[in-house]
Amino acid sequence: MAAGEPGHLGSYYFRFLPQKTFQSLTSQETTSRLRQWSMLGRIKAQAFGFDQTFQAYRKDDFVMAFFKDPNVIPNLKLLPDPSGQWITLGTEVKKIEAINVPCTQLSMSFFNRLYNEDIVRDNGHIVKCLDSFCDPFLISDELRKVLLMEDSEKYEVFSQRDREEFLFCLFKHLCLGGALCQYEDVVNPYLETTKLIYKDLVSVRKNPQTKKIQITSSVFKVTAYDSAGICYPSTKGHEQTFSYFIVDPIKRHVHVLYHCYGVGEMS
Repeated sequence: MAAGEPGHLGSYYFRFLPQKTFQSLTSQETTSRLRQWSMLGRIKAQAFGFDQTFQAYRKDDFVMAFFKDPNVIPNLKLLPDPSGQWITLGTEVKKIEAINVPCTQLSMSFFNRLYNEDIVRDNGHIVKCLDSFCDPFLISDELRKVLLMEDSEKYEVFSQRDREEFLFCLFKHLCLGGALCQYEDVVNPYLETTKLIYKDLVSVRKNPQTKKIQITSSVFKVTAYDSAGICYPSTKGHEQTFSYFIVDPIKRHVHVLYHCYGVGEMS
């Protein structure tokens, strides 16, 4: 049986946690930024609880059980492209793909190299460059160049492993934004919003032996398929359409961060 196909799903049962709010996405400042980046109304975080010990090696069973659960089906939200109306899945998931996303970073100093490599000036201003396209994105500064253009001279400032980190993925998604994204001239709004969302979604604890803070969450980038093909996060693939499952094995919570590329709310 192929990974991610339904078989014996174990005994994971889920419950929707509507009382869990994500201030990082709903604060006035973040709302204003998401509007500018054309992501407002198209990005959402939801929380669900589960009742069994999470084991990372069983992630495919866990995610498949999630999509089959009667408490998930009527509550998990998504956007049918290009409508701005949130709906539920409304189709039977036949197969899933859950890709491990490393989540090890505990400090925003991870991004200090942007300053060290003259991608961002000391005052926070992003260094401009001649316009070019990396379909479908317009590249008009060194930040988008280092995020997107593999042949740019500064691309290797972030290694492949760095680029897989959840913290980097969040930052990149915010920088690229939605279909009518108005890019920032300074980097701070991207860094601040990345930090807020990351702290809201990812769980940490102090190791009782070493006394050091460590991340306890596991993160997966999730795609689901029905009999016709990809059905979640959208039937249309795009670099900026994504769903991340952030699993806290101690609290037994899973946070779902979802975005569907398109034109965000403007007012």
